[in-house]
Parts: sequence; structure tokens; C-alpha cells
Amino acid sequence: MSVEEPTEKPNKKETIIKELWSWAKAIIFAIIIATTINNFVIVNATVPSGSMEPSIQINDRVVAFRFSYLFSDPRRFDIIVFNAPHSQVLYIKRIIGLPGETIRIHAGFVYVNGVRLVEDTFPDELIIGDFGPFYVGEEQFFVLGDHRNNSSDSRSWANPFVSRSDIVGRAVFKYFRNFEIFERSPQ
Repeated sequence: MSVEEPTEKPNKKETIIKELWSWAKAIIFAIIIATTINNFVIVNATVPSGSMEPSIQINDRVVAFRFSYLFSDPRRFDIIVFNAPHSQVLYIKRIIGLPGETIRIHAGFVYVNGVRLVEDTFPDELIIGDFGPFYVGEEQFFVLGDHRNNSSDSRSWANPFVSRSDIVGRAVFKYFRNFEIFERSPQ
């Protein structure tokens, strides 16, 4: 015959406190992880204007990856999030001109080093006005919005270039209103 030791019933108040503390730790941990990812791994941006239509609509939510250019260079047609050269706002535009290139907009089309740029994924509208030539320096990029006639971009800024150091990340996908992954150009 064995004698069972009397067991103490846990105090109900202590059990509730332990459970609440367990939940609080989980929530705090989740907040720390989410904040770390959002500040050091991704950029979660809302697009306030129609300058990237039709690719990105007004109020679409876009995620950009901060480490995209850690081991590779930005490519033509990449959609980037960057610190605007004239304000404290993040902008999102498409890279058109790479370091060492000459960009000119003439008779409705973009020319890179004198050769018309083929942009078969963008609207058929011709660009209004002639701009350039712009000589893209080292570690700099020339960017345009996809809705070329409704975009504040390299054509209209006092300093028309985005420095590599101002690039926050490459847009990887949009997830609000509809989901779409932004494919990279093979260039």
C-alpha cells in the first residue's frame, strides 16, 4: 500500500498571473520580432500617388527587401523604395538609367546612350516634353514613375539622381487590393 502525499492546489490567483505573464511574454516577443524585421529587413510602404500606375495603384501596400543590393547591383527596371532627394519622404520609382549611362527623353520616348529604350510593359502614352541629356554618375541612378506624365521623378528634381546610399530596398511584391510579385529584369 502506498500513501500519496497531499498535493497543494495551486492558488487560482497565481495561476491567472502566470498565464497572463506567459501571454505578455509572447506578445512582447512578437512585437520585438516584427519591429526588427520591419526596421532592418523589409520596408512596408503605402503608395500615395498614381505615379507608378498601372504597376502600383494609389494606396497599394508594397513590401521592399532592404538587403536586395547587398550582393548584387540595382538593375534597369527594378522598382525601388528610396529616400527622396528633396524631402524626408520615401519614394517608389523604377530604375531607368544606370551608372555611366546618358539618358535623354525626346519625342515621347526614353533613350539610353542614344538607343531607344524598349518598355513593352508600360502604357502606350508618349512622354510629354523633352528632357536631358542626363549623365548618370557612379553610384547613382535615374528613375521614372511608370505613369510618366504624372510623376515627380528624376526629370523634375534639382538633383536628378538617386544615390545608391539613398536606396532603402527593392520592391518585391504588393499585397493590398491584390497580390503581385515584381519580377526582376534579366538585364
